[in-house]
Amino acid sequence: MSTDVPSARPVTSGAVERGVVVTAAEYGACPVTGVLRRVGDKWSPAVIRLLADRPHGFNELDRAIEGISRRVLTRTLRTLEEEGLVSRTPAPGRAGRVEYALTEVGASLREQLAALGRWAAEHAAELPRMAYIPTD
Repeated sequence: MSTDVPSARPVTSGAVERGVVVTAAEYGACPVTGVLRRVGDKWSPAVIRLLADRPHGFNELDRAIEGISRRVLTRTLRTLEEEGLVSRTPAPGRAGRVEYALTEVGASLREQLAALGRWAAEHAAELPRMAYIPTD
């Protein structure tokens, strides 16, 4: 995977005058935009963080994430599974029980989210509007 950063594309003066430097199509096609939409929602980071330690059953996740409804947890897990970040497998020895775990791709995201968390903690005082504010 290349870490080269592409050079900035030239911007026409008309676009700058209108304040447009990134088109809607470019924004929508950007892979970072897609990743941030997926892992930047309210509950996905918590699910990914828990699954980074070990696989969990649904009820374990439900008990471990305060404030999430079972419906929202189900939807979050399904979406993470559809995106290829989480796997869902029947648990051995117990009928009807499933375990959720990070896939290889999901596990590779763990360090990136941890780095973002460290950055946020280091700069929290400089960015007061980004400070963590618990919601009900």
